[in-house]
Amino acid sequence: MSSQKKAFKSKDIAGLADFIASDKCKNVVLMLGAGVSTSAGIPDFRSPETGLYANLARLKLPYPEAVFEINFFRKNPVPFYTLAQELYPGKFRPTITHSFIRLLAKRGMLHTCFTQNIDTLERRAGVPDDKVIEAHGSFATQRCIDCKKVYDDAKMKVKIEAIETPHCESYRGLVKPDIVFFGESLPDQFINAMPNVWKADVLVIMGTSLTVHPFAGLAERAPPTCPRVLINLDLVGGIGRRPNDMVLLGKCDDVVRALCKKLGWEKELEGLWERTELKKGWEEPESEVGGDGEEEEVVVKKEEEGEKVTLEDMVGAISDAIGKNLNIDGNDATPAAEDSSKEDAASKTDSTAAKEEAPKEDKDTTTTTTLAKEAVRKDEPEGKL
Repeated sequence: MSSQKKAFKSKDIAGLADFIASDKCKNVVLMLGAGVSTSAGIPDFRSPETGLYANLARLKLPYPEAVFEINFFRKNPVPFYTLAQELYPGKFRPTITHSFIRLLAKRGMLHTCFTQNIDTLERRAGVPDDKVIEAHGSFATQRCIDCKKVYDDAKMKVKIEAIETPHCESYRGLVKPDIVFFGESLPDQFINAMPNVWKADVLVIMGTSLTVHPFAGLAERAPPTCPRVLINLDLVGGIGRRPNDMVLLGKCDDVVRALCKKLGWEKELEGLWERTELKKGWEEPESEVGGDGEEEEVVVKKEEEGEKVTLEDMVGAISDAIGKNLNIDGNDATPAAEDSSKEDAASKTDSTAAKEEAPKEDKDTTTTTTLAKEAVRKDEPEGKL
């Protein structure tokens, strides 16, 4: 029987609120997945029926994940840039959970926010850049995939809005946002920040299936004495087996609101979220002293019917847009897609094998060199967020 001292008075929202309000909680480390952004209207990737990959399967791509496969991108960047036009920053408002992260930072409690998401909603909610570690990169910057020269932000926005493929002005190579594609190495920023998990007074894991490595391995790198809290729709990643693990099943926004109500932070949370109200079009948010910004407004309504657009509507629209740009009628793929399918057969096998290979868990402190060797994006079999 473990003699480890209990971190929580109770393993519920009240117990978590009590811990956060105590002197024991000074450094909060977060791990975020797609479930944090779904209420913003951004679809997750892996849900069996509503996920983006499931809907892209009908488009006769070599395989749905090819949209984020570097070899396929080199041959046919159209599917990615069609998707990018739908998901590009500025179209979505940060969620109440993103404003909670901003609130933690404002109160001086946020040590590090690790995120798998490429949507930059943490930044747009006003979370300081130096607190955010985008493990899989993001749309924030972009560069030539060959010469690595940085490409201008304003020009990139114009290209993506027009669903045009940008090319390097010097080398004429393809330009890609600094999003980590399958098989690519993760950013040095992520590698260097991984030891930050050891500095956590509490590790909060939100909206993730914990299937994508090495990101998922961060949960196991937390010290045995560090309390871990899972806020998610489903129990994942073995969270709950340690004495000081807490599991709060539910939607991230609902749990966050209930937590802030217990903490007495509800009014402050809602105030921060109000400041993320969107403007129209592709305008940049107005900047304020202190890093808080307002966002652009996108009307997420069906104008004719007056109904709120559902997540299924968004996923379907994205799939249809990619299909249209590929000239897919449901029966035939474009020659580009067919050629990619044949030429990428070997790489698909390698990619699939990489996704199904689960890395070994480290039980001791790992050096940065060892972390760098492991830091290639891999996916295990798909799971529900």
